[in-house]
Amino acid sequence: MTTLRISALVLFLYAAQVLADPAPEIPPSNSAMDSDTAMNSHMMSGMYGNHPMSREASGTSWQPDSSVQEGIHNMDGDWMTMVHGFANAIYDNQGGPRGQAKSFSNSMLMVMAQRDVEGGTIGLRSMVSLDPLMGKSGYPELFQTGETADGKTYLIDRQHPHNLFMELAATYSTPISSSSSIFIYAGLPGEPALGPAAFMHRFSGQDNVEAPITHHWLDSTHVTNGVVTVGYVVKNWKLESSVFHGREPDQYRYQIEPGKLDSNSVRLSYNPTPNWSMQVSYGHITSPEALEPDVNVNRTTASVTSNIPGDDTNWQTTLAWGRNAPSAGLSSNAYLIESALSLGHTHTFFGRGELVDKDELFANTPTSPLAGENFRVGKVSAGYIYDFPSDFNYKIGVGGLLSRYSIPTELTPTYGANPSSMMLFVRVKIQ
Repeated sequence: MTTLRISALVLFLYAAQVLADPAPEIPPSNSAMDSDTAMNSHMMSGMYGNHPMSREASGTSWQPDSSVQEGIHNMDGDWMTMVHGFANAIYDNQGGPRGQAKSFSNSMLMVMAQRDVEGGTIGLRSMVSLDPLMGKSGYPELFQTGETADGKTYLIDRQHPHNLFMELAATYSTPISSSSSIFIYAGLPGEPALGPAAFMHRFSGQDNVEAPITHHWLDSTHVTNGVVTVGYVVKNWKLESSVFHGREPDQYRYQIEPGKLDSNSVRLSYNPTPNWSMQVSYGHITSPEALEPDVNVNRTTASVTSNIPGDDTNWQTTLAWGRNAPSAGLSSNAYLIESALSLGHTHTFFGRGELVDKDELFANTPTSPLAGENFRVGKVSAGYIYDFPSDFNYKIGVGGLLSRYSIPTELTPTYGANPSSMMLFVRVKIQ
């Protein structure tokens, strides 16, 4: 019902705008722009409206207009294309009694294309990852929870791999006036209108090779096996609603497994200036966890992102909150602040602070006296990466990060008094 109400509101706003402005001014065709402009994503119009392409992040989410948008941009006839991606080779060492060490690789390749057609803009989005090669159990990460590696037990203290196909989506938008538009987004898989931009797509978090332990409170729906979103954009505001398949991907990471569009969400986004982006969102997720098929989750999120560009520098910070309220069990909250500072295109410093309620840390040992209890876990990470200067369309960097945890005393016998972890990595990134 929430989705139907929001969709009706979007259509109402559309009708109201048409009546107010019966002769819309259609923005100039992207294909008419010269090649220099085509290479500048801050000047190109986006897929969803007459705003800078750099505003658009993962799925239909927004980021500050001034955000860095790396990748290879090109004009091919009437089509504007963009290719972006990275591959990391990582050595991971998680300390304490529950920690493990592993060498693995994670990666992502995104290809996007858009063109103007009579009456609007069509877009194509695809994103693939070779994460399944790391194995179904993913990589060690203390206090990370969510999903399963075998359909029988929970992944605990491990981050699951992403699917081979992370996004295969198509979009269509049409202008109502010079400052407003409506759009539709459909993906199998895709990302619904819920939460901030996914962590590997926002500048504040993309250089940190470790997934946030708040992931399943903020942006875990970014790979959804079936989603349709309808949205209305007016100036710096965006109202959108999605219907999507609520079940998270299973251990068969090479497959696309469509399901019923049984969940819904709504998100309001606002970019008050080129350097700021905000969103609030709410979603009802039906049966997200395969091991708890009768449990639904109501998720609420809010986030603010600041981006400060400069001469050969960029500094972005994201502050986010998420709350999961399951139909059975305890509600829980998660808080995140992360920041990244790039200097001279070679030095990048990044950090992340998190505070999250975890009730799955003993799910695989249901006889434990601590099973089912909520524990507030804090994590602070800091890292650095050096990118070697390059005249090519890719760059190679080396980096590392350290993490420390704050845990309640009840967890000390299991995790140790002062658990910590570290990662060392080599990265190849399209620029």
